[in-house]
Amino acid sequence: MKARIGMLGALAGAMLFAIPSMTLAAQPATILAAGAATLATQPATTPATAVATQPAASNSAVSGNSAISSNSEASGNSAISGDYAEFRNADVYTGPCFANSEANLTGEEAVMAWHVRQGTWAGVPLENLSVVAVVRASATLGDPYTNPLPAKAVLIVDQRANAAQRAALAQFAQAQAAGLLNDVVATQAQPISFAIASHGWTTVQAGSLVRLSTRTLNGGDMICHNEEVYYPPLAKHLVHSMPVVETTSSYSGHYLGVTWNDSGRRSSFVGMFAD
Repeated sequence: MKARIGMLGALAGAMLFAIPSMTLAAQPATILAAGAATLATQPATTPATAVATQPAASNSAVSGNSAISSNSEASGNSAISGDYAEFRNADVYTGPCFANSEANLTGEEAVMAWHVRQGTWAGVPLENLSVVAVVRASATLGDPYTNPLPAKAVLIVDQRANAAQRAALAQFAQAQAAGLLNDVVATQAQPISFAIASHGWTTVQAGSLVRLSTRTLNGGDMICHNEEVYYPPLAKHLVHSMPVVETTSSYSGHYLGVTWNDSGRRSSFVGMFAD
């Protein structure tokens, strides 16, 4: 009997020692297995995601450059292309504080001028000819909360153009202006000069009726220091445009019920078109 008790005691002691050993043996294996799974997962996910994302972003940038190149190619293959200038009697490069103070109080008048470097319109050659539109709208041009229509316009076509070219110049201008030139109250032929001294420095003269000269913006033109292109250009099919300061803008015609002589506003654009 004593021998059996001794054997049972020895057996129980062996089991007590065996259980902790099994626990200790199992824990490191589990921890190592979990750690291995974590290490195996992290390298596969993080670097692979970063590498997959970064080239995609680079590809997007390349696609953007391709789009720019496509636009350049399109302008090179366009039927008509040239230079553009625009004046508004409200600042177009400004901050919200100035824009809100001018809305519906000014900005209804505009001058839009095109000089054709090369190309045709409706099959009519217009190389080295110009056309100028003077607009008087019903509300601030470019304001998304008001309707500038109806608007009245005067077209000034290049005096050197023949009858077919004058008609084509008028049709071309109307096609670029999104309805602003639908109601033309007068069409006049005048000598038109369109001179570019350097990028941003442009002078347009249409007889004695219109004069517009511009200069580039500089640090002294930043008043709010949060300026932006608040109102985009009025013309369509511009392949480049930039806001500039008008040093002189005047209109002295008789058909719109308004004339002006303005200077010093951040209210103009110069650029290039292709259609």
